[in-house]
Amino acid sequence: MMHRANLYRLFTTLLLFCLTLPLQAQQFERVGDYQIHYSAVSTSFLSPEVASTHGVQRSPAMALVNISVLEQRGDGTTRTVNAPVSGTVGTVGDTSPASLSFRSLRTGDSVSQIAVFRIIEGEPMHFDLEIRHDRNEAPTNVGFIQRFTIDR
Repeated sequence: MMHRANLYRLFTTLLLFCLTLPLQAQQFERVGDYQIHYSAVSTSFLSPEVASTHGVQRSPAMALVNISVLEQRGDGTTRTVNAPVSGTVGTVGDTSPASLSFRSLRTGDSVSQIAVFRIIEGEPMHFDLEIRHDRNEAPTNVGFIQRFTIDR
């Protein structure tokens, strides 16, 4: 199916970027048996085909935040968890940050949540996220700060 192949390419592209970025770009927090992985990258890293297929604006002035949640099983393996995410992004000290609109990306058994936002060049950007990794528990709040540059 063509749609599944394109999702696989986008997921693979995002995974490759996460693996090749500096350590501060791919981070995670452990909450009980869960790992909440988060990263943010410029959308200009996406190939034009992948960006077009998934409706992501490819631009040096735009970035994408990616959230994946893994659950540690008793046998030592992990599985991806479909975890709804909400949140905001703005400059540090911003009193009215912008809401992030997350959507799910599925590839086989894997799922992640992505949102696209406009980069504010040279300013540290603060992400305030709420991840519902377990419907029987309160959501986990994750916050991080990242600075972006716009390659012209």
